[in-house]
Amino acid sequence: MSSPFVSFALIMAVAAAAPYIASLVPGRAVPEVVFLVFAGALLGPNMAGVLSTSSSAISFLSDLGVAFLFLNAGYEIDPKDLGGRMGLHAILAWAVSLLLAILLTTTLMADRFTGQAGVAFAICLTTTAFGTLAPIMRDRHLMGTPVGRAVSVYGAYGELLPILAMALLMSTRSTRATIATLLIFVAICLAILAFPALLPRVRERIDSWLKENAWSGSRPLLRLSILLLSVLVMACEVLDLEPVLGSFIAGFILGAFAPHDHVLEEKLQDIGNGFLVPAYFVISGAGVSLPAAFESVSLLFGFIGLLVLIRGGIVAVSLNINKETRGMRKREKYAVSAYCTMALPLVVAVTDVAVESGAMGTNTASILVSAGAITVLLIPIATSFVRVGAESDVFLAVHEVAAEKLPIQKVWKKHRALLQADEKRFAAAVEEQKEHGHKLDSFEYLVTGAPPTKSWKEDPQEKTE
Repeated sequence: MSSPFVSFALIMAVAAAAPYIASLVPGRAVPEVVFLVFAGALLGPNMAGVLSTSSSAISFLSDLGVAFLFLNAGYEIDPKDLGGRMGLHAILAWAVSLLLAILLTTTLMADRFTGQAGVAFAICLTTTAFGTLAPIMRDRHLMGTPVGRAVSVYGAYGELLPILAMALLMSTRSTRATIATLLIFVAICLAILAFPALLPRVRERIDSWLKENAWSGSRPLLRLSILLLSVLVMACEVLDLEPVLGSFIAGFILGAFAPHDHVLEEKLQDIGNGFLVPAYFVISGAGVSLPAAFESVSLLFGFIGLLVLIRGGIVAVSLNINKETRGMRKREKYAVSAYCTMALPLVVAVTDVAVESGAMGTNTASILVSAGAITVLLIPIATSFVRVGAESDVFLAVHEVAAEKLPIQKVWKKHRALLQADEKRFAAAVEEQKEHGHKLDSFEYLVTGAPPTKSWKEDPQEKTE
C-alpha cells in the first residue's frame, strides 16, 4: 500500500463518493468536506492504515489543493465589499477576537500552550472558513442577501487576517525582518497589478488576443491564472512566508484582472472543487488521529466553546453595533455569527505550521482539527433550523417571552398563526415543484429555506424570510 498511485486512487474514490453521501442528507445540511476529512482519518495511518500520505507526490497534491482552495476563496471576494463601515467593523471585530484569544491563551491555557503553540492556538480561535463557507452560501442561495453580504465581509477578513497573523506572529525571524519580508511581497503584488498599466499597447494586444482565444483548446486565460498563482506561491516560498497568503492574494489580483468572469470562475472551480480541494481535505484528514482527538474531550469541546465565544460572540456584538447591520433580524445576526464560527481549513494550515516547527504535538493538532471539522459539521445544521422560511420558531418565541417579557399566551397565538401561514407557503412550494418535475419534502424545505427552482433563486428576500 506504499505506492502513491494506490493512495491517489483511494483519495479520489473518497472524493467521488462524498458528494453522493452528502446528497443523502436532506437539504444537504452536512457539507461534503466533513465526509472528506473523516473518511481520510478513518483510512489514514492512525486508523485503517490503507491510505499513506508519506510520499512527496501526495504531499505536493495536498499543497496544490490548499493553494486552489484559497485562490478560489480570494476570487470569490469583491474587494469593493471589504471597504466601508462593515469592513472596518469586521477588522475591529477580528482584532478584538485576537486580543481576547491571546489573553486567554497566556492566562487560562498557559499550562498547555506556550510560545509558538500558544500563538497558533490563539490564531485558530479567530479564523473563519470562508473558502468552505462560499459553496454552502451558494447552495443555500444566500449570496446577495443581507446574511450573505455580512458573511462575505466578516468571513473574508476572518480568513485573510489570520493568514497575515501567521506570517507575523509565527515566523522564526525577528519582527523587523518579517515586516520587511511582507513589504517585499506587497511590492511584488503591486508590481503585478501595475504591470499592464506600464505597457498599455502590449496590454491591448494581449486583451484582444485573450478575448478571441481565452477559451480555445489551449485555455490561455486559465493558464495565465494558474501562472499568477504559481508566481505568488513561489514568492512566498522564497520569502519564507506561508504559501496560503500567496494563494489568497492571487485570488484578489485575479479578481482585479478578470472581474466577474463566470467562465474563468467555473474552470477554476472545476480544477479546485472537482479535483485538488477534495484531495487536500482527504489528505489532511489522514493526518488526524481520531483516538487521540477524543482522548481529551475537554480540549476538543472547550476549543469549540471558545471559538463560539471569541469569534462568533464578537461578530454578534459587532453586528449589533454597526449601523449597517443593526437593523438585521435576530435570526439573521445569529446565522452570520454562527457561519463565521466555522473554522476548518485555517485550523489545518495553522496547526501544520506549528507541528512542522516542533511547537505543537500531533495529538494536540489532531484535537484542534477534529474540533474544526465538528464546527463544519454542526453549524450548517444549526443555522438551517433558524434560517427557515417561517417567521415562527422556538428560538424567537423563547426570546420574546424571556427577553421582551411578552405574555406566553400572546406569543403562542402569534407563532401559531405564523406557522399556519408557512404551512400554506410550503403547500404552494410543493405544488410548484410538481410542475417542474421535482419532489420537495418538508425537511428539505426546512433546511434549505427554498426549493431549487429559478423563481426562488430570483427572489433573495423570499429565501431569507
